[in-house]
Amino acid sequence: MRNGNKIRKRSPSMRPVISTIIPVYQEGESINQAIRHLRSIEVGICCEIIVVDGHSDGNTLSAIDDGAVIRIRSTKGRGCQMNAGAQAARGDILLFLHADTLLPQNALSRIISIMENSAFAGGAFSLRINGNPFFFRVIERLTVLRARLTRIPYGHQGIFIRRDYFRKIGGYREMPILEDVDLMRRIRKRGDRIVLLPEPVLTSSRRWDRNGLLCTTLRNRIIMVLYNLGIKPERLLRFYS
Repeated sequence: MRNGNKIRKRSPSMRPVISTIIPVYQEGESINQAIRHLRSIEVGICCEIIVVDGHSDGNTLSAIDDGAVIRIRSTKGRGCQMNAGAQAARGDILLFLHADTLLPQNALSRIISIMENSAFAGGAFSLRINGNPFFFRVIERLTVLRARLTRIPYGHQGIFIRRDYFRKIGGYREMPILEDVDLMRRIRKRGDRIVLLPEPVLTSSRRWDRNGLLCTTLRNRIIMVLYNLGIKPERLLRFYS
């Protein structure tokens, strides 16, 4: 029992409670680790895994060694890929997870418990970055504070949402970047509620390692400022790249 609600556990042959959708692009080296981690947490809860590859030759899909994973090819772009995964999903709850992000051990039961409360449309987790620099701890705290104040968590925080609600609001818009921010803004504009769980996901530090801590952080802040000023994501993509 959790918060007075019984967690529903189902066998793999039954309809899954949660559909985890992982958009990928050249993630062949890390995808099996991500899948094995998902399989290792709360094994009694039925969770289907859908991997959606945006690469034209589907090279990440061919690297997957778990035969139960649903594999889909899609047009490149997280919005397109996650919509394709959601279309194929059978679970009552959709969990959108980046390939370089690992869930906490109690993630599935926490999601189900929250979603049994009809007051919430969806939610996300807090953030932990896989690395030791003190600056990462600062980024984590600022990210969580910003998400709590704005009610707009980012995609690498593991966004989850009811499947029927996701389809009702039209899913992700097929934008080159910031599709997660756009989705959360639409939910907030409707007056619906998102919960930010205190448990953190563990996300890879590779984006900061690749471009530098300061450069990556400043770039992200500048992109958000320009987006808030009305600059289209298509124009902002060159800064992100």
